[in-house]
Amino acid sequence: MPVSPALAEDLAAAITMLYSDAELALIEILRDALAQGIDSPRWAELKLRSIGDLRQAIETVTDALQQDANGAVAEALATAYGRGRQAAVAEMGALDIGRELHARRILPGAPAVDRLAASYAADTRPLYQRITRAILDVFRKVTTRAAGTQLLTGMTRRDASQRALDEFARRGVTGFVDSRGHAWELAAYAEMAVRSVTARAAIDGHIDAMAEVGQGLVIVSNAPLECEVCRPWEGEVLALSGPSGPRTVRTEHTVQPTGLRGMLRPPTTVAVHIAGSLPEARAAGLFHPNCRHSLALYLPGVTTRPPDHPTPGTTYEDTQRQREIERHIRQWKRRQAAALDDKAREKAAAKVRAWQKAAREHVAAHEHIVRQPAREQIGRAR
Repeated sequence: MPVSPALAEDLAAAITMLYSDAELALIEILRDALAQGIDSPRWAELKLRSIGDLRQAIETVTDALQQDANGAVAEALATAYGRGRQAAVAEMGALDIGRELHARRILPGAPAVDRLAASYAADTRPLYQRITRAILDVFRKVTTRAAGTQLLTGMTRRDASQRALDEFARRGVTGFVDSRGHAWELAAYAEMAVRSVTARAAIDGHIDAMAEVGQGLVIVSNAPLECEVCRPWEGEVLALSGPSGPRTVRTEHTVQPTGLRGMLRPPTTVAVHIAGSLPEARAAGLFHPNCRHSLALYLPGVTTRPPDHPTPGTTYEDTQRQREIERHIRQWKRRQAAALDDKAREKAAAKVRAWQKAAREHVAAHEHIVRQPAREQIGRAR
């Protein structure tokens, strides 16, 4: 069976929820730290003295998150890699090489899995330090400016604190800034990172299994609602290794005819156009997070180009609009969690309902788009 990032989506979803729960807990910790004693005339002084307690509370959450996430990711990678191998076994089951592959046993702790787990841990390590800094920066900013804000604008300390909390919740806990300077919400970055690494494990398991039995060619599916990054590779044959760039080679037909009395005839060959190497395609963006494409064994002379999947009335841009609506829902749910009083909480809840209505309308207007409630959650939605 073909392998795709979707093979590991359920594994990524479970880990993403760990980050979503942590994000919600961190927002609530900041909210409660600011709300405590907010009507006291010594509020600002007391807040600055309590920074150490706030730091400890934040680090308790982030330390637990780091430990739980790294353990869950390592387990998910082993499962995803195994699924990729099993997909290869199923795909080649009718061939002698499939039976040979099935007889092999690869331990879940394969070197490829260990490398991916170590890479994920190293990539996300700075994230936890940034979480602490981001929350403490907001806390200090609010407490040092609250008194001056009240004198200059007449805004109450509670209103000033709520405004800062709203801004913080709008951005989310920005645990990562990419090379373009874009600050990611903690849960959104985690989802991207986890989906990417588990998808890679599934695909690596598949291609490693194929390579073990001498299969070197794969074909990319023709997926619906593809993006511009993946479109050049749709329906193309790729080599698992070797040089980059397109080329045409002659190779033996997968099914060789036999002559009289079972005598083999001279090998039949076919021309195969190879669009490039799989590492080249992946480096160009194929199988990015949320990619819809799959990869299958290519058998020269047997495998045909995958059929097109028309999606009338729906475009890739429509799927991105769905992602935008989901971000708005999560943003207002965070603001709901950050509310200091019932008025602010109800205002945020009304916005959540409005954006949920927009999500229903968007899905109803596009036949090929499916609502994904899990992507609208910010945590504790089991």
